[in-house]
Amino acid sequence: MTTNILILCTHNSARSVLAEGMLNHLAKVRGLDVRAFSAGSAPSGRINPFALEALAAVGVKTDAFRSKSWNEFSGADAPVMRIVITVCDSAANEVCPYWPGTPIQMHWGYPDPSNAQGGEEGKRQAFEITRQAIGYRMLQMLELPLADMSDSDLQVQLNRIAHS
Repeated sequence: MTTNILILCTHNSARSVLAEGMLNHLAKVRGLDVRAFSAGSAPSGRINPFALEALAAVGVKTDAFRSKSWNEFSGADAPVMRIVITVCDSAANEVCPYWPGTPIQMHWGYPDPSNAQGGEEGKRQAFEITRQAIGYRMLQMLELPLADMSDSDLQVQLNRIAHS
């Protein structure tokens, strides 16, 4: 059975997209039945080009990415999520919709690379650092026997990863 994971940010243009791309890429490389989705509470309608560039540089296909609302994942016909992760502080502080299946909720915050100083090169570097940090946590999560873990054990391990 597929482990579905939803990653949330306010605008669904940078951090949540980096997380979706890295998690799906790493799961595929490892042959794992894990599927990531991303969304935002107030989607911008566009993906930050630096996020697409950072993902493409490590072989992630980015042509299907789009900025979408978290409402797409709260309806009866939405995939049932096992885990919902917020990656920005503003989304973590918002009241989330009801998620079918009552998934484990986790906050793994990252600074917004879009706010980096130093012009284009500074932003490019900030997006790459953020992609690496997100990728590291996604790797740690994929090392867990997700399909075999109870929700309480999984919550403990995700909290451990949050503090790594």
